[in-house]
Amino acid sequence: MENKNNLAAFGFILGGAIVLSFLIGSFTFYKIRTAESITSTGSAKVAVTSDSVKWISTITRATELGSVQSGYAKMATDLKEVQAFLATNGIPVADISVNPIFMQEIWDNNGNPEKRYNLIQNIEVQSADVDKIANLSKNTSLVTEKGVLFVTQSVEYYYSRLPETRVELLDKAVADAKARAEKLASAGGKRIGALKSASSGVVQVLSPNSAEVTDYGTYNTSTIEKEIMVTVKATFQIR
Repeated sequence: MENKNNLAAFGFILGGAIVLSFLIGSFTFYKIRTAESITSTGSAKVAVTSDSVKWISTITRATELGSVQSGYAKMATDLKEVQAFLATNGIPVADISVNPIFMQEIWDNNGNPEKRYNLIQNIEVQSADVDKIANLSKNTSLVTEKGVLFVTQSVEYYYSRLPETRVELLDKAVADAKARAEKLASAGGKRIGALKSASSGVVQVLSPNSAEVTDYGTYNTSTIEKEIMVTVKATFQIR
């Protein structure tokens, strides 16, 4: 008896779901038939290769408070080694920016009475030779072998033709929105007419095959290969 009741309840729920789906579909069909316009969202995407790179690295030396002057002198020697390394690898001086040295206190819990500091200097390289910098940032052993604490902090890849590419994608996104609108309109026995209005969404610069889009747009700088995507919300007349 209990199994029969369960079966009846399941049948009731299934039947209700079918009826509800029919009602929703009928309401959508009715709205399309009686509407004067229809709005849909389209998108377009293209794969691109980064054409510029920013490489940020640091030189670091630890020093005690009483030896700061000596520490600065050693930092100057370290910087010359790094500059020689970059020059040997064909990096123009114009592509290199050297920031001032700053001090960062080393907190010592071992009861050392004299304060110790890290002297840190950031070096930034901006270049159009993406592959060279990508490889060089991973192979700094020639500098570290000389006793220089030279470390890559970040490598960021950019695409300079983003504004032009965005404009080129807008036409394709509108065409995609129109194709979607035509599908909806045909379900109600209607056809798409002229474009009434269109608005562009934010640009998404993504790593390949990524779906990490945001409402405010995103710009992935971690990969050389990228995908640029734009969206368009378009409203068309219905006839």
